[in-house]
Amino acid sequence: MNLRNLAIWGVVVVVALGLYSMVAGGSRTAGVSEISYSQLLNKVGNGDVKKAEIAGSRVEITDGGGKIFATTTPNNQDELVKRLEAKGADIKVKPPGGSPLVGFFVQALPILLLIGVWIFFMRQMQGGARGAMGFGKSKARMLTENKNRVTFDDVAGVDEAKEELTEIVDFLKDPQKFQRLGGKIPKGALMVGPPGTGKTLLGRAVAGEAGVPFFYISGSDFVEMFVGVGASRVRDMFEQAKKNSPCIIFIDEIDAVGRHRGAGLGGGNDEREQTLNQLLVEMDGFDPNEAIIVIASTNRPDVLDPALLRPGRFDRQVVVPNPDVGGRERILRVHMKNVPLAADVDVKTIARGTPGFSGADLANLVNEAALMAARKNRRMVLHRDFEDAKDKVMMGAERRSMAMSEDEKRLTAYHEGGHALVALTVPSADPVHKATIVPRGRALGMVMQLPEGDRYSMDYVQMTSRLAIMMAGRAAEEIIFGKDKITAGASSDIQAATSLARNMVTRWGYSDELGTVAYGDNQEEVFLGHSVARTQNVSEQTAQKIDQEVRRLVQGGLDEARRILTERRADLETLAKSLLEYETLSGDEIIGLMKGVLPNREDAEAKKPAGPAVAVPITPAIAPPGAEPNPA
Repeated sequence: MNLRNLAIWGVVVVVALGLYSMVAGGSRTAGVSEISYSQLLNKVGNGDVKKAEIAGSRVEITDGGGKIFATTTPNNQDELVKRLEAKGADIKVKPPGGSPLVGFFVQALPILLLIGVWIFFMRQMQGGARGAMGFGKSKARMLTENKNRVTFDDVAGVDEAKEELTEIVDFLKDPQKFQRLGGKIPKGALMVGPPGTGKTLLGRAVAGEAGVPFFYISGSDFVEMFVGVGASRVRDMFEQAKKNSPCIIFIDEIDAVGRHRGAGLGGGNDEREQTLNQLLVEMDGFDPNEAIIVIASTNRPDVLDPALLRPGRFDRQVVVPNPDVGGRERILRVHMKNVPLAADVDVKTIARGTPGFSGADLANLVNEAALMAARKNRRMVLHRDFEDAKDKVMMGAERRSMAMSEDEKRLTAYHEGGHALVALTVPSADPVHKATIVPRGRALGMVMQLPEGDRYSMDYVQMTSRLAIMMAGRAAEEIIFGKDKITAGASSDIQAATSLARNMVTRWGYSDELGTVAYGDNQEEVFLGHSVARTQNVSEQTAQKIDQEVRRLVQGGLDEARRILTERRADLETLAKSLLEYETLSGDEIIGLMKGVLPNREDAEAKKPAGPAVAVPITPAIAPPGAEPNPA
């Protein structure tokens, strides 16, 4: 509840109660002395009363000295009036309780207070903007072209989506151009993509380019505690849109109201289903000549009701994916407009080192870099700040205060050295960017690899090479410290390698024993109206073969890593000792060490290392966005 409104109502109640008590308590003026009825009769008999005011049973008298006395008398005042007349007193009679209007107000005040409190709480429950009876009014906010106008120039990195939406803009600007040839513009466009890719911004850009009113509403704004309110709000929203056509209705997170009807074990939400039914009718029911276009966004298209996606409603689905390297560069430049950059900042290198980042991730990266530079009292943001911000976003903040024993540091150095050395040796792998034994987040150390470009698939050689890299940390521990000293630090490596090998066998057909057949359990969600029981479509014999093939692939990666590290044990020793000394080594420094060149740290701050893309932590850690592209 708003504290300001609460304070205002508190003052109103206090004033009303004070007025009520003042009026109900009689017209008691200051300086009035209360006396008994007998004392009043004595004063009248002695001739001390010069003036008398009678209001019902209440009597106030004024004596010769100007003093005022008051008392309550019996209802019959005839005898008292005769005595006052006999003594020549000035008699004045008033209606009991003051004026009739005041009396009515006193009687009606409790009812008025109850009505006021009820209206106040109903306004609070319904948002307060539309009155106590505005349950069914739409909460859509209308933005005109003069208010917060956004155009396609403000949206970067999603060129294909902008091209698909350009046709909608052209129709809104000149609908006769399409109608002249009998064409009909799609009534709805559904923007689908991961969170943070700019779907809402694209919707506003369409309205800004077309120069038409833009109604914005969230899917959750339709559903209310009262049954039937959502459907009423849908009707009201389209009524407003018809009055302002041509216009755009943008429904953000439409999956909140557009889920499968009748889904779930106990039945669907009736109120939400009524709202969805009304939305379906409105979208398929208005006059084709009315230029009203519905644009919606969601990151869960799989949960939407099929009737919502059929032609005539959401005819077109616009995919808004994570940007590629060129798109990331343009997005970074948009967010860097208001950030003072040093001359060494290379936007292309930063974009190349952030595969899988969405627009929101890149905005957060720029913000973190600016905060780091401000924390160090710099006037400009250096490239090094972007690198540190990237590491922090992907793997967590540095934990230099974490107390690690010398044995743990030494084990971590050999573990990460094994990852880096195998990554430099296998036939197909991304170049090593950085190796560090500085703890970050939940990882005690990591090796990062930088892809030379965006990757959307992997071949068999790349997969087996990656298996060897993943198992290299475990192999290094075994070779240097023996099987008795192997730690649990490779748990996340083993888990990732097992997952990759299982996908190779069950999904991508990389097993001669099992062939090119997809194996797996029913992965559909129960609450989308699908099967409650998880059905298994493989036999026990096939499941055993799958486990054998997965083990063969993972063991092959471990054997390959063990072979490489055994042959290059001297390089492993050199790399691990350098990690213990310098804690962090860049890819170029690691290659130099293999050639006998020691790192030069005098100009370390001036260096511009490329950004990380793939991390192999020694302990379980959150995988960075886009770190492992899914093979086709």
